[in-house]
Amino acid sequence: MLTQSPSEFSVSSYTQELMCYMGQHMVFEDASEVIKTLSGVELNAKQIERICHKYGQWIEEEDLALMKKSGQQAYSKQEIEAVHYASVDGSMYLTREQGWKEIKLGRIFKASDIVEVNEKRNILVDSTFVGHLGTHTDFLPKMEYHLDGLKNVVFIADGAKWIWNWIEDAYPESIQILDFFHALEHLCQFAKQYYLDEKIRNKWIDKQATCLKEEDVSVFIKNIEVLPISINPKIEESKRLLLEYYKTHKNRMQYKKFLDDGLLIGSGAMEAAHRNVLQQRLKLSGQRWTIEGLQQMTQLRVVYKSDKWDRIKKFATKNAA
Repeated sequence: MLTQSPSEFSVSSYTQELMCYMGQHMVFEDASEVIKTLSGVELNAKQIERICHKYGQWIEEEDLALMKKSGQQAYSKQEIEAVHYASVDGSMYLTREQGWKEIKLGRIFKASDIVEVNEKRNILVDSTFVGHLGTHTDFLPKMEYHLDGLKNVVFIADGAKWIWNWIEDAYPESIQILDFFHALEHLCQFAKQYYLDEKIRNKWIDKQATCLKEEDVSVFIKNIEVLPISINPKIEESKRLLLEYYKTHKNRMQYKKFLDDGLLIGSGAMEAAHRNVLQQRLKLSGQRWTIEGLQQMTQLRVVYKSDKWDRIKKFATKNAA
């Protein structure tokens, strides 16, 4: 549903699309300069900003309307059966009204979208992104719209409780994996307290990391349990909390089995998404967004990075001057 007649933009469909494209890539002032340099068309920064925000609003409205109408994304039979990975996470952005606010970002992709470049490097050729500025209660239905029609979903996430509570509730039959590097980060933090000698500490960490990949997780946990008791009560408390954390996520830390099954165990694709989808445009120097504007620009970035720019073309064609 379009809430404003775009005829007042007084520019062609191509120009509207160009303004959206450039505006979601760079600050509006730079977008204005680039358009003028390359095409000779003078469009001021405020025009570009207004177009970008309005198109972002339309994308948001269309998404909500689709969710209400159909409930879930339509997939082919082959897509329904394919193994899909899903990850969610949040990062903070500065707003004018309320200071730092979190944008939650989700990434969904098929296992077949992972292409091996060489023995040490893979690339991900296609993903669907979901972004929302606000609470997880508003964000998660957007994720569920894309996930509910899929049969084989593998979730990879960090230790955030709200994420696992949602997965357990909505997708109890899914495969759940605690990000390997997140699990290792907790180990490193503890080891820094326990082993003052850096060489001894690094050697122990390397040994446990190998154990975590090559042995059952119970062996890894036992290796921590049998560490000599420290005379420092703070270290013992850290040890207790570490063990509690690992035991809570024990079923999500079966890394040997996951690797043997050919599954990913790290959420590097999610970490990269924050940088490439959002931060690359929304955290440029000196930027402070309105809450409404930040959500609208998030929608443009998500559409572009999900390779769904045809949605922008559709709006531009329909609403040309």
